Amino acid sequence: MVDGRLIKVDIDAQRQRAVGWSDWMTCKECGQVVKLTRTMNKCHSNTSCPHSREPAASLMAAPERSSSPRDESVRIGGLGIDVHQDFYVVVMQEGGANPKPPQRFRKEVFLHWAAKLKREGGEVHAVYEACGFGFALQRQLNALSIQCHVVCPQKLDEQNKRVKTDGLDAKALCLRLDRFVQGNRAALALVRVPSEQQEQLRAIHRQREQLVKVRKQLEAQGRSLMVNHGIEPVKNWWKLRTFTALPAPQWMKELLANSQPILVALQQKIAALTVQLQSAASPEQPRGLGKMTSVIIDREIGDWNRFSNRRQIASYTGLCPGEYSSGNTRLQSCVTKHGNPRLRAALVELAWRLARFQPNYHAVRKWRQILAKGALATGGARKKAIVAVARQLAVDLWRIKTGRLRAEELGLIN
Repeated sequence: MVDGRLIKVDIDAQRQRAVGWSDWMTCKECGQVVKLTRTMNKCHSNTSCPHSREPAASLMAAPERSSSPRDESVRIGGLGIDVHQDFYVVVMQEGGANPKPPQRFRKEVFLHWAAKLKREGGEVHAVYEACGFGFALQRQLNALSIQCHVVCPQKLDEQNKRVKTDGLDAKALCLRLDRFVQGNRAALALVRVPSEQQEQLRAIHRQREQLVKVRKQLEAQGRSLMVNHGIEPVKNWWKLRTFTALPAPQWMKELLANSQPILVALQQKIAALTVQLQSAASPEQPRGLGKMTSVIIDREIGDWNRFSNRRQIASYTGLCPGEYSSGNTRLQSCVTKHGNPRLRAALVELAWRLARFQPNYHAVRKWRQILAKGALATGGARKKAIVAVARQLAVDLWRIKTGRLRAEELGLIN
């Protein structure tokens, strides 16, 4: 049947267009699907068909796409990965084309699939957001010769559609990775991946920080129990001598005895970790710097040479003021808190000590009228001054650690 034949041809044409064949068309005379060429002299065996004599320009349904330089070079593939505890959701993009539908892999299956993809040839890039699962995936992909990038977590719904799925997140990461590979370095906010040794070293003081937090919680629970029953709270009630003479009824002592040995064991572990950290510090430290504080700052930074100027180190601390400016209006707000929170806390703590033990430090001299003992300044003004000192201290420590200046030149004495 003629109608049936035409319907069949239209279906074939639709299938060809669906797979991306924009240079095919259906001949109106003979009903066959032919490929467009510049001469159109070899469309099919029917030489009486008019489209074999018409110029190609009149039959072109769409302009011919020019090949980009990337198509002629090595094939580049990108993987956007949404990481979960038991599985990964992956979106792949090849050669700048549209991303493929998301796929869900178990961890071990994904690594096998990625290795097979790399063996097929070409350059493969991958990206995922930094999360609580660490950098193990990045190291595993790098071992397969896949360039894996870790980026800061951020809102991926740029169009504010208020729709969030694992597949959409992986697709957004994949599209940003494509722009990054093409040369747009602002497309991804990269996270520095520390070495395994650096992670092991900084895990020591981070565990100490966690133990101190747990000790404070249990100690506060004991004091809360005393206050709820009209008893004056006792500081460090869990220590052996204090707990023996604790003015509390017997039933309350029995309850407190459940957490008292735990607090004693926690304090012993904290003391052991403190000694371990202090023993790793440099023997010659400026007065007031503190052995444990210096170790924490060094291990949180990792490598001081990765910063090329003072603006980078100041921004990493998160102690720079925020800004909201437009036109002739400029508004500076509180600090951005962008960067490493543990480093920021250590710097602020150190700034308070330097204000007391290093009065000749140039940053302390600048804010002496506010930070001096007995100065007529509000608490908010003193905090702002300390933040400024901490920010300048981070820059000065970077200059000292990289050999640009000596501590004596900055007014720091031993």
